[in-house]
Amino acid sequence: MAAARQEGRGRVVAAASPAGFTAIPVKFSEKHQSPHYLYVKEHKVREDKDRNRPQNRTLFVLNVPPYCTEECLSRLFSGFCSVQSVEMCEKPMLGEKTEPVKTKFFGAKTPSGFRVAYVVFKSPAGVQAAKSLSTEEPLLLSSNSHPVKTGIQKWIAKYAASIVNPTELKTEVDAFMQTYDQKIAKEEAKAEKEDGVPDEEGWVKVTRKGRRPGLPRTEAANLRALEREKRKRARKELLNFYAWQHRETKREHIAQLRKKFEEDKQKIALMRAQRKFRPY
Repeated sequence: MAAARQEGRGRVVAAASPAGFTAIPVKFSEKHQSPHYLYVKEHKVREDKDRNRPQNRTLFVLNVPPYCTEECLSRLFSGFCSVQSVEMCEKPMLGEKTEPVKTKFFGAKTPSGFRVAYVVFKSPAGVQAAKSLSTEEPLLLSSNSHPVKTGIQKWIAKYAASIVNPTELKTEVDAFMQTYDQKIAKEEAKAEKEDGVPDEEGWVKVTRKGRRPGLPRTEAANLRALEREKRKRARKELLNFYAWQHRETKREHIAQLRKKFEEDKQKIALMRAQRKFRPY
């Protein structure tokens, strides 16, 4: 289907649409004269490939301008039929999202430039109405009741949205940690249940807890284990932890060596005095 654009001194030139698409003219506001064209067609894929975009109710939209938001598209296409959801992407995707965004605080990336969108209607009539739309009067994206923010207003809103609310962040982190703890508890319970139990082929799964269930210890074995633990703790104790303790220990050791040296000198002198054989 051909769309019209205006050039020069009011001369109208036909603009060809991509094959299989319908051109829908839109204007940012009533003040603008040149229309912008959205190219739409029915989104058709295998049902098992895309569950979030049902057949006969999903409209694929190309050439979505950067200032257009999901709310803006939902309001724009709600004139045809009630809109169930709007999903905007940087480029077309086959099937469901491989890595869905789980949080708005981490890993959230807003694509810049022109994008594509998937509009899901509540009824198949919305897709047919959008495909058969007349291109005589452009649709308005921004109005007095629902203005689209651009320029400095858009930057201010983006900066305000970038400031993290500590309460919301704490709530989301607590919910994530609670889910993670539940997952770890289930895995540990499953590992304990399977520990030491042979499978269908007779193999026993080896875990960190040991190759086989622990045997009951005797009293002598418990005493030996306690003695080993006591010796191990004694080796690990840090003697003279502080620097002044090291200095005091060295001084005491030197004083003991000097005292021993003096005692040895006195013993040698006494032995010389008691010696009977005097060759000189």
